Amino acid sequence: MTLSSVDLVIIGAGPAGLAAAIAARESGVESLLVLERESEPGGILRQCIHNGFGLHRFQEELTGPEYAWRDIRRARELKIPILCNTTVLSVSADRKVTCVSRDHGFQTLQARAVILAMGCRERPRGALCTPGTRCAGIYSAGTAQRFVNLEGWMPGKRVVILGSGDIGLIMARRMKLQGAEVLACVEIMPYSSGLNRNIVQCLNDYDIPLYLEHTVTDIHGRDRLEGVTVSRVDASRRPVPGTEIRFDCDTLLLSCGLIPENELSTGAGVVLSPVTSGAVVSESLETSVPGIFACGNVLHVHDLVDYVSEESFTAGQAAAAYLQAFSAPAAGAESLIQVADGPGVRGTVPQVIHRSCGREVHLMFRPSAVFRNSAVVLSCGGETVLRKKAMIYTPGEMVSIPLTGDQIAALKGDTLTLSIERNA
Repeated sequence: MTLSSVDLVIIGAGPAGLAAAIAARESGVESLLVLERESEPGGILRQCIHNGFGLHRFQEELTGPEYAWRDIRRARELKIPILCNTTVLSVSADRKVTCVSRDHGFQTLQARAVILAMGCRERPRGALCTPGTRCAGIYSAGTAQRFVNLEGWMPGKRVVILGSGDIGLIMARRMKLQGAEVLACVEIMPYSSGLNRNIVQCLNDYDIPLYLEHTVTDIHGRDRLEGVTVSRVDASRRPVPGTEIRFDCDTLLLSCGLIPENELSTGAGVVLSPVTSGAVVSESLETSVPGIFACGNVLHVHDLVDYVSEESFTAGQAAAAYLQAFSAPAAGAESLIQVADGPGVRGTVPQVIHRSCGREVHLMFRPSAVFRNSAVVLSCGGETVLRKKAMIYTPGEMVSIPLTGDQIAALKGDTLTLSIERNA
């Protein structure tokens, strides 16, 4: 076992980890190391060969690999060390990072600061409680995407997709383009959980039907999937008898949500949010454990990689400031503002703001349902701080509300509540 020290360890070399590393290096951190379990940096973007990335950050449309390459190239220009094929086993509260790799064996790194950027994973079949046999032909949408785009394998020829998350919508189009017949996309909610542009470009443009308020209620097949039964659900999301539809298919793709990869966070003693399943963080993206920061999809699942990069730049800069100050500045309870979810709002990040932070903070959340002609309202101490109207708010698209440092300093209370008012 080798024990060595480094100022900053970043776990994950996807878009979040790369952006955080670039920001930290550009902020003056010389001693840093990025650890990545895959054979190459880039994360999930390596298998996202469709376009639509970079419109906010670069003002041009890129594919996933093109977007990733820009950060990989910048990291190389800055001589940022990235250890690939390295699995992190644990992170302790005193920032000891234990990892293992074929080249370096078992190592323990003592870091002065850690940035968690492990990303997220797909919700598996076992978590969905879908009845039926355990036959071949059932994949998560991301696994199928890797098979097709990186490995060159087609999962099947007749496909049903359960869930309307962005990966599932994109894979509906991808399978269609590869010659498969996509019979249906099935969503248990009365609205899609994906971006509207993906519904239009991936389903409508290819005449793929979207069954809202439906779910898979049975899986048929012994060795290989032979078909699925789809049923309408009621307001309690229970199947309605007599509404069954049989689809003969050989492939079922699951796109039923993403879960932050927070096992390392839990091991470090980081407090997690029961809503986002990610860490509870301040405006600097520091977790409840001093010196440990979190960003990207391990913090909360984003809809656009541009927002992941923006958030991760903040984490990298904050970690650099922490290192330069040797420790986080002490803050009494009176200097903290708690951020709370009100009606219509789900999973606001950050959850805590330092009143004296002195900079703009973006509050990000997802609406809990579809709201038309409504307004996001921020209130504190019985006063309305800000009101933002929109024609529509949907769960598939994150909402970002900026607050200036002056607005934060002027808040007259200890709790800032975000709500959505209907028909505002």
